[in-house]
Amino acid sequence: MKLVSSVVMLAVLGMSTFAVQAAQPTPGLTGCAAKRSAIENQLQYAKAHNNAGEIRGLEKALQETTEHCTDASLKEEREQKVRKAEAEVSEREADLKKAQAKGDTGKIAKREQKLAESKAELDAAKAELSK
Repeated sequence: MKLVSSVVMLAVLGMSTFAVQAAQPTPGLTGCAAKRSAIENQLQYAKAHNNAGEIRGLEKALQETTEHCTDASLKEEREQKVRKAEAEVSEREADLKKAQAKGDTGKIAKREQKLAESKAELDAAKAELSK
């Protein structure tokens, strides 16, 4: 039974890895061009797998990106996401300090986990800013 579960998990991970790779833009592109490229790659993947719902959504996203995306607006959107993530990290740090002051080990562990998640989101937002 464990062997079957392991095989299924490996298959799912393999498919999800390919899907993530399909979402990557063409190397060397930045800003709106990279965003369009990533959507186009996802669209090709969805078409190859006959996923009608995803195809419709991606076609709409591509149209919206083509019509409305500017590098300046995209940069501002990404900067705003970084600012929001920084605020969340600060809030999580304050929550952790309160839990530590109370000495509640259960809450401390939860707050540490939440802080780690927020820091990961901040790192992702900063990485996205450079694209």
